[in-house]
Amino acid sequence: MPEHPVLALDIGGTSIAAALVGPGGIDEVATLATPAAAGPEAVIAAALEVSEQVRGKPRLRAVGIASAGVIDTDRGRVTHATGSLTAWAGTDLAGPFAERFGVPVAVLNDVHAHGLGEARSGVGAGRSSMLLMAVGTGIGGCHVRDGEVILGARGAAGHIGHLPVPEAQGVPCPCGRSGHLEGLASGPGIVRLAARLGARDQHGRTPADGHALARAAAAGDDAAAEAYRIAGFATGRVVGGVLNVLDAEVVALTGGVTEAESPWRTALDAGLAHDAMDVVAETPMLPARAGSHAALLGAAARARDLSAT
Repeated sequence: MPEHPVLALDIGGTSIAAALVGPGGIDEVATLATPAAAGPEAVIAAALEVSEQVRGKPRLRAVGIASAGVIDTDRGRVTHATGSLTAWAGTDLAGPFAERFGVPVAVLNDVHAHGLGEARSGVGAGRSSMLLMAVGTGIGGCHVRDGEVILGARGAAGHIGHLPVPEAQGVPCPCGRSGHLEGLASGPGIVRLAARLGARDQHGRTPADGHALARAAAAGDDAAAEAYRIAGFATGRVVGGVLNVLDAEVVALTGGVTEAESPWRTALDAGLAHDAMDVVAETPMLPARAGSHAALLGAAARARDLSAT
């Protein structure tokens, strides 16, 4: 008897993606711009709209949702969130989808979903444990053991970007504190660092975003390259410290910063060597392999697991 597909969604500050996920993987993905400033009702309405675009006629097994914010997975509700989605904290995600589709609904934080997708279908497949390190607009992490995400008592496990690191001393962090890795070594943090160091593009201008900064570094601008080196080293130090605690079998690297042509990766290895104990210093750090829709795979896996219990 064929297995019914799971409807998976990934709700972020810029776009909402939806797809049916079956035994063969992801079907065609539909996306819609997130009405982030319009409030939770508008975002949920957009998510339901894009869901209907991909649903078709198959009977659904469950709905799996990956969302920005800290998630109470028992209730399917957002408990804490940044300003990327207006008034997102307190939003009930499970309720509207359960009402619309009449099937079980599972909700995960987007980085947790990404980590689960990578653990099941990417770098972590066949391994006992994996640490996902996502370095892009923000910095997040996810620890997966035996195919299960470590969520934490409040759903907040994995906020690696909010660990302190000496290189970030005095640097403001988006969480409102200072000295955390994310303020220094996220994509926007590196751009700000490069500006402080005097980076210039080929036209003599301060690089305005990560793409421009990566081009400047590749073209030989010393300050741009130094920003990547400082950020990569600091990130490696934090990864080393986390491995000292978790002793994960492998680290999966994802996010725009990890893909930029720059000295970042070499500096990351140096930072890891600086802080990791010898016993974990050789932990493989590999580019993520599950693809750009890993969070959809993870959301679907979580929904499938929960609907089977």
